[in-house]
Amino acid sequence: MAPDRIILASRSPQRQALLSALGLEFDVAEPAIEELTEGDPRELVLENARWKAAAVAAKAKPGAVVIGGDTEVVVDGEVLGQPENEAEARRHLGRLSGRDHEVLGGLALLGLDQPRDGIEVSTVTFRELEPPLLEAYLASGEWSGRAGSYAIQGLGSALVTAVKGDISNVIGLPIPLLLRLAPELSPAD
Repeated sequence: MAPDRIILASRSPQRQALLSALGLEFDVAEPAIEELTEGDPRELVLENARWKAAAVAAKAKPGAVVIGGDTEVVVDGEVLGQPENEAEARRHLGRLSGRDHEVLGGLALLGLDQPRDGIEVSTVTFRELEPPLLEAYLASGEWSGRAGSYAIQGLGSALVTAVKGDISNVIGLPIPLLLRLAPELSPAD
């Protein structure tokens, strides 16, 4: 049975769309935190998710279940965060061109019987980014505000040749992990 009140600690339209697809009603609250940007990628993604959930839970009414999430793109052990400008997006995409990288999704849930959290890992393979494709993608502006400088659910799908693992994780909210952590959020049969 789903909780009475669910709060998504994120303003991400991708996370909202994925959570809506489960048929759940939820509120949205933007966590006011300064995200970690350096450190071990797995610790970083999980800690950011925990901090987001905690920041929103601290202001929520009792009984609310809060879902915090973080997504990071990792190549050669380095986190490629959201680019500050087009030049940085170009560098990120250049590093991803023609190779595999990991997308780490951290989830933290508060307000259930106990805190629950976990990490999902997906591997994404990029095609070789020829100049016309790279320039068209950069001109689209879709890279702005995106971990690793791309959005797989949009034009960024043209950059990708394969995904191994959970696609919802790459979009921004690992639904299978969420349902493993909180089966009470599963859609009714």
